[in-house]
Amino acid sequence: MIETKFTRYERARIIGARALQISMGAPVLIKVDRKEPIDIAMMELEKGVIPITVKRTLKEKN
Repeated sequence: MIETKFTRYERARIIGARALQISMGAPVLIKVDRKEPIDIAMMELEKGVIPITVKRTLKEKN
């Protein structure tokens, strides 16, 4: 797994977006038995192969 730490909201957004892509016919990036798109997306995230990036804005310190 990639060392990047995601918040639970980021994880939910990434998994949801990837599951939608898979359900619409996007190629699966890992070898899996036939499962639901959400399960495949979670396994892809755990292995670190999802081609989605997260941009964060940093808070300014006063």
